[in-house]
Amino acid sequence: MPKVDVFLDSSALIAGIISGQGAARALLLLGEDEKIILTVSEQVIAEVERNVARKVPKALPFVREIILSANIRILRDPPNEEVQKHQDWIGHIADVPILVSARQANVDFLATLNPRHFLNDPEVAKRSGLRIGTPGDVLAWVREQLTVRESLTRDIG
Repeated sequence: MPKVDVFLDSSALIAGIISGQGAARALLLLGEDEKIILTVSEQVIAEVERNVARKVPKALPFVREIILSANIRILRDPPNEEVQKHQDWIGHIADVPILVSARQANVDFLATLNPRHFLNDPEVAKRSGLRIGTPGDVLAWVREQLTVRESLTRDIG
């Protein structure tokens, strides 16, 4: 049975890296344990490294270490033509490549802590066709999926 695949935007990834607890951190630990697949784009990595380098430069080596240990799949950014086609998906143009990357990766959920651009506009999810929520929303959904899959495995086995 395929694993749940979660796309992390930079806000969710930074929260998971910085916090020793919380839903974003739990998602990283599930990735580390190979219970779920975590996916990001090159843009997300660049944003995370830029923000950490600016705010807490000494933490940058730990960022890279956590990304590796969480088994995060890093996708190439989508081609400009694809981004241009989908500019109507979200009001903040800089976030279009994130949505396009997540959509092209066919992930199950996009995790973000950015209410202004992603969460406060329910049309973003509709237009992009993505399930979008906070790391807490994603974690609750992942737990439900893992429980269902474990139940199916027991019933089949």
